[in-house]
Amino acid sequence: MYSFANSLRRVIIADIPTVAIDIVEIEANTGVLVDELLSHRLGMIPLISTDCDESMRYTRDCGCDNYCAYCAVMLHLHIKATENDSTVNVTSNHLEVAPIPSDQNVEEGPELLRRVPNFGKPVGKDNPDVAPVLIAKLRKGQEIKLRCIAKKGVAKEHAKWSPCSAVSFEYDPHNKLRHTSYWFEGEISKEWPKTANAQYEEELAPDAPFDYTAKPNKFYVEAETVGSLDPKDVVLKGLEELQNRLAKLILDLEKYGQEDSGNQDEAPPGAPVTRCPI
Repeated sequence: MYSFANSLRRVIIADIPTVAIDIVEIEANTGVLVDELLSHRLGMIPLISTDCDESMRYTRDCGCDNYCAYCAVMLHLHIKATENDSTVNVTSNHLEVAPIPSDQNVEEGPELLRRVPNFGKPVGKDNPDVAPVLIAKLRKGQEIKLRCIAKKGVAKEHAKWSPCSAVSFEYDPHNKLRHTSYWFEGEISKEWPKTANAQYEEELAPDAPFDYTAKPNKFYVEAETVGSLDPKDVVLKGLEELQNRLAKLILDLEKYGQEDSGNQDEAPPGAPVTRCPI
């Protein structure tokens, strides 16, 4: 169970596809931030990636020459400070999604029809309840004009594609298994308060006998997302990805087992048998 919970945590962090800015083409930048730092800040802005696995192609799987509407999202940013004695905050709200010209060499598909209306937009754009991401600050006469190309990827390639900022799991919130040794000076209940998950389990009586054979059978996963995907979707997609990987492992083991069995039947007694690594 520990391995399964930790495997789910790692898959959620690094193996769920999202959309993130991958290419930045800067036409004008007279601000104080150099092009490299500006590009890095743009790449870390979370973009809406709802159903990204079905509504967008990987660049490596697309037949276009560079990028197209099926494997990329284009965003524009152009802002210039013109007022005296004032600072202009350039934020993610200034990024605007723009259409990408069609490519005649690309095979058409249903990906575009599966996208939500705000697909590829910065998280929180046009939402007054969500603070935008600060990109740079400009004074009078300074200007930033650029074009961004967002692509589909996973956090194994770069952390900017991770849908989560933190993922954790907990078991045995009442410490019935005594896997945790608390150090305290006064009352343990005040110095070590229970977590919110304690409400889902019954607390063990103080005089109850200790069960040495007990094992954890319930894990509480907490996923904090950056906004590109909903927490529920992140967990469900993580379980789906883990299930697919385990199924592939079982099929590979069965295939290697059949090949190994055939080699043993054909080989003479005492001859070495080649085994396929996993």
